[in-house]
Amino acid sequence: MPAEPVNVEQPKHPMYAMTTYELKDYRRLLERALNDRTIGSAPVAASLRAKLDEVLAEEESRTRAKNATGTWPVHN
Repeated sequence: MPAEPVNVEQPKHPMYAMTTYELKDYRRLLERALNDRTIGSAPVAASLRAKLDEVLAEEESRTRAKNATGTWPVHN
């Protein structure tokens, strides 16, 4: 029985306002969707890769800020 395709919905908050856990969950959802064989090289895959790149950049930015200050950055 084939697995159900992964549905990637737009997050409720802008990326900068997402908690670390929301960001991690969104990254995992994007990664799972890109590994789904039904997506393959469809045009939607390029969009998912771009979103994943944004998530990875945000995570990296937060990690750099934490390493520089010793605390997680707070966005207002």
